[in-house]
Amino acid sequence: MTEHLNIAGNTLAYDVTGQGPLVVLAHGMGDSRHSYRFLVPALADAGYRVANVDIRGCGDSSLDWDGYSRTDIAGDLVTLVRHLGGPAVIIGQSISGGAATIAAATAPEAITGVIELAPFTRAQSFDLGGLIKVKRFRAGYLQLAQVIMRGSLANWKKYLDVAFPTKPADWDSELARIVAKMSEPGRMEVLQAMSKSNPSDAGAQLPNVTCPVLVIEGSADPDWAVPRAEGERIIADLPRGLGELVVIDGAGHYPHTQTPDKVLDLALPFLAKTLANA
Repeated sequence: MTEHLNIAGNTLAYDVTGQGPLVVLAHGMGDSRHSYRFLVPALADAGYRVANVDIRGCGDSSLDWDGYSRTDIAGDLVTLVRHLGGPAVIIGQSISGGAATIAAATAPEAITGVIELAPFTRAQSFDLGGLIKVKRFRAGYLQLAQVIMRGSLANWKKYLDVAFPTKPADWDSELARIVAKMSEPGRMEVLQAMSKSNPSDAGAQLPNVTCPVLVIEGSADPDWAVPRAEGERIIADLPRGLGELVVIDGAGHYPHTQTPDKVLDLALPFLAKTLANA
């Protein structure tokens, strides 16, 4: 059952499945909580209370928020954790990986661990060499550029085709669902605003994180020429000993959807450790 949390006159849509320590799932831009459809049942069966949220402006959450930065999203996630009676581990993908970093750094009493999936958590420099040498990176970059500049849903579909090197079995129906949602007035504008937001707010908080962090990258992620290198930079900016990096071979920008079993194999031991006393 979908529930709604009121935040300053706007609403976040979320659903809660299972009983036990709290795990909050936060998706990336242009997506919705349905992105975690393969993880939710397994996490609930493993003994966790899973809150799966549509981040602001996405899915069934309301439009017309006053900002779409990682800091804004982080504030929403902390509010949800407190509303549900945390502490919690946040699993955040892409922009929500950066938001989860900020949440952990600014509300350490509420966030006991973070799993970042293909996260945008650091300011990005222009990688001309990568664009020239890496076809996958070039293809994703060019499609995203058209989305940012023109708000083109056709280019977003082409980006997703690159971002999923192999497709889940339900991809046709899932893509149709994404297209229908992104065709609603205002949804593409939210995606564009998120695309233009600078990850430097999250990067600045990396040294302030005090809880364990697991970063999961896909080796075939089109958002970086060398995804492993991006993950290593995130780990290096965290306090020593807090971060762990795992790269899933062949996964793209959505490892939780493309390779859910491999993500679960990594996430479940992390959750057991970080939520042991919750």
